[in-house]
Amino acid sequence: MAAKIIVLGSLNGKFESAFQKLATLHQKQNFAFAIITGNLFGADQDEETITRLLHGDIQVPFSTYFTVGTAPLPERVVERIEKGEDVCENLHFLGKRSTTKTSDGIRIVTLGGVLDTTIVGGQSKEQHLPLHTADDAKALRGANTADILLTTCWPSQIWANSSKILTAEERGAITSTDEIADLCATLRPRYHFSMSPADFFYEREPFFHPPSSPDSDQTPITRFISMAPFGNAAKAKAMYAFNLVPGESASSIPPGSTVSPFLAKTNPRKRAAPADDHTGRYANGHDHHGGGRRVRRRKDRSPPPGPDRCFFCLSNTDVDTHMICSIGDDSYVTTAKGPLPSSDTFASSGLSFPGHQLIIPLPHEPTIRSMGEDSTKTYREMVRFKESMQAMVATQSKFKLGAVTFEISRQSGIHVHWQFIPVPSNLIRKGLVEAGFKVEAENRQYPPFEEAALESGVDETSDFFRLWIWTDDSDTGIQSKELVMRFDSSLRFDLQFGRRVLAKLLGLEDRVYWQDVVQSVAEETQDVEKFKEAFKPWDFTTA
Repeated sequence: MAAKIIVLGSLNGKFESAFQKLATLHQKQNFAFAIITGNLFGADQDEETITRLLHGDIQVPFSTYFTVGTAPLPERVVERIEKGEDVCENLHFLGKRSTTKTSDGIRIVTLGGVLDTTIVGGQSKEQHLPLHTADDAKALRGANTADILLTTCWPSQIWANSSKILTAEERGAITSTDEIADLCATLRPRYHFSMSPADFFYEREPFFHPPSSPDSDQTPITRFISMAPFGNAAKAKAMYAFNLVPGESASSIPPGSTVSPFLAKTNPRKRAAPADDHTGRYANGHDHHGGGRRVRRRKDRSPPPGPDRCFFCLSNTDVDTHMICSIGDDSYVTTAKGPLPSSDTFASSGLSFPGHQLIIPLPHEPTIRSMGEDSTKTYREMVRFKESMQAMVATQSKFKLGAVTFEISRQSGIHVHWQFIPVPSNLIRKGLVEAGFKVEAENRQYPPFEEAALESGVDETSDFFRLWIWTDDSDTGIQSKELVMRFDSSLRFDLQFGRRVLAKLLGLEDRVYWQDVVQSVAEETQDVEKFKEAFKPWDFTTA
């Protein structure tokens, strides 16, 4: 059964008029409970009003929860709380750091106060001062889930990906931290409430998190809302009412939703991706700049390698032949070195190998267009490989998996190829894959994606990134889309773009860089053999 909840901004000592307002609303709405964000008491709360509240002379009409904001709680209030008593009837202190389950089954995780950067380690020992530590936030991640997350501080970068603009003054007044962002990203609450430090209300578009595992069919949705102070002069929104069913998962993505703003955060433990690591990611740990770690200045860069030194050309004597899976007339398929999924990623869906494959044309050209008269037939065979692998993945997984295939076509490239990666069908059908790529492109200020059918691209004069998204659930049939982002040579395009987006969507951010997940030759060989066995019914090269 849905609980009707109302949330208020900081009361700053105006609780008598606020509770009177709640009493009037409660008569019509019958709220389950109320939550006060930020400061219940004013910084200089008068003793007379505190006395009237403690003695029950100020009526709190129904269960109301509060935490520590930016101002310390009055001493007399602290004394009552430390006795284990409510402040007065219906007024409950959540604690500064707590997990609470209401009588309606609503799970509230609370972290009041602002971050105390002077404390390097450890949790705060008292519950009443308006300060918390990084370890306080870290400890709450163990709550795992929350219906409502209540914090004083904002999560850092919550405005990323959002069209809801904050003014420079509003942004400057906000206290936001990575610790709160990490907490929200971990708990994936359905609602995250905070306090606005000035007279403004902020409600971000809903945002969706990546699934907890690639096989999960649930897409957690969070709504972040910051309440204006109650009774503010600007008359900004200070009360927010909504219905909530305990533990209910979102059945669909709300219109206008974005991907999580926290996906854009870089992992400080990982090195930055090399922007011009052309194709060596899948070639024995070497790159086409000579195999070393030394970075050349652009003017000193060596010329592109020829077929004898290209790790995608079968004429190269150093090519890793044990990774080749199938060879056609104009192209071939190989497994990726340092694959994004591991052998276990899709095991519960029936795929016992990573499934991260490369479809590589035999001609040593930077684009399919530059293959001249071989363009069309090479493209058609590459498509045939792609479609065969799509069918294989869908069948092996009993239609739990679809696939994403992407291509970077740049005239300044070395050897064009396509990357094929399985993706859970539910992510595709919910539109999360398409949204993920579009938002990441927007974050990087890349040109927008367009739906197009380029075929071999022989008529394309620009560089482009192309993406095929495909799924077949056997009931509603095949869902397929081709998206293209065109750009010119002046754009410094991240060659890890496709892998980076899919890593976020699949929850595999610790595998973004292929160098970090290189397998042994024995492991690579085992994955190749498993792929060949599964692909056998669809491998047209053996017919």
